[in-house]
Amino acid sequence: MSRRVALPKTAALERPLARRPRDHPWLWLVPLLAVTGAFYLYPALDVLRFSFTNASLFRPTYSYSLSSYASLLRSPDFYYVLRITFIFTAGSVLLQLLLGLLIALAVHRGVIRNLPGSVFTRAVVLAAWITPGVIIGLTWQLLLNEANYGIASYALTRLGLPKIPFLSNPIWALVSVTVANIWRGTAFSMILQYAGLQRIPHELYEAAEVDGATPLNSFFHITIPQLRPILLINIILITIYTLNTFDMILPLTGGGPGRATEVIALHTYSRVFNSFDLGKGAALAGIMLVISLIMTLIYSQLLRSEEAE
Repeated sequence: MSRRVALPKTAALERPLARRPRDHPWLWLVPLLAVTGAFYLYPALDVLRFSFTNASLFRPTYSYSLSSYASLLRSPDFYYVLRITFIFTAGSVLLQLLLGLLIALAVHRGVIRNLPGSVFTRAVVLAAWITPGVIIGLTWQLLLNEANYGIASYALTRLGLPKIPFLSNPIWALVSVTVANIWRGTAFSMILQYAGLQRIPHELYEAAEVDGATPLNSFFHITIPQLRPILLINIILITIYTLNTFDMILPLTGGGPGRATEVIALHTYSRVFNSFDLGKGAALAGIMLVISLIMTLIYSQLLRSEEAE
């Protein structure tokens, strides 16, 4: 005679389906939201709070007002820094975009044709992206230094050419930090655009070739339209990154000569830690935050449009 054994009911089986953790995935986001709030949101809000004060690192008391923003908007230094930042950002973004596209096209073509060196090229380009900005700044400082140990100056001397004041001339210094930033950021543009090129169906190029289209026609009528969303997103992201560039410029030029390479991020650092003016430094950081948020909103809209298509 067979005996029926009653299996014990576990707590999970007795629990209603609607109350299982998998039905509430937002619970798994609580730790991430807590860390983000503690280390990102709270400091950002605190900076915004200080931007409406006249706080100083040497003065324990402060009062709330709009004096920091009013003083910045009346200061010629602020508009000079904005002009330097615009030149630095525009030059960096434009050339990063173009060079990233050229390298992505070369690597993509090499992969299609099974040419050797494609993996090596990607590795070399990515090396610049993963290198910390401080190391990049020091490397370019050693490369462009006008002393005898400067590699570029030594090479020019050996060739019988005059030395170029890469870091002591205001124009050359701005060109130098822009070139260093382009070298650093081109890899990111290459990654995005290479991923976009891989998504373009090869049949489009084959059909265009059958119709008698030249490679140049295919580039402007197939590649560029297909890459348009990626290009727009790329522009937004590298603009945000470039606006916040600070770690590379500090060891390379320190903002000099004079203030020729003092972008807004470096100007913020100088206001707080050199002038000890926490209120104006926080106001500058608040302006940078607003610009970054606007660019992020544009990026989100472009991303939504791409997903809708």
